[in-house]
Amino acid sequence: MLAVDTDVLPHDPAHLATAACLFRGLGDVNRLAILQHLTLGEHRVRDLTEHLGLAQSTVSAHCLCLADCGLVTSRPEGRSTLYSLAGPEVLDLLAAAERLLGLAGETVRLCPRYGTQAPA
Repeated sequence: MLAVDTDVLPHDPAHLATAACLFRGLGDVNRLAILQHLTLGEHRVRDLTEHLGLAQSTVSAHCLCLADCGLVTSRPEGRSTLYSLAGPEVLDLLAAAERLLGLAGETVRLCPRYGTQAPA
């Protein structure tokens, strides 16, 4: 079991609400796929569309959401926009999520409230 220093965890309700917003931003399989692909480096929407097999409008909307949440940055290049992870903290977060899934992956998937078998 990991020890957590509760003195450094903010207990302020407003902070917790903001953290919940972050996790809702991560709570979509397409946004996670985009973030995972951006761990390889910056990509255009077209590149992400081809790699992920999603519609251009879907990828664009998710990239904008991720940018609005501060998880990715964008920069124009000609008529395209290149997206990349906002910083190493995003990579750290994805790596931590993978470690957690290694510990509880099947339990998370089977969760009656939020798992893949949960009623919509």
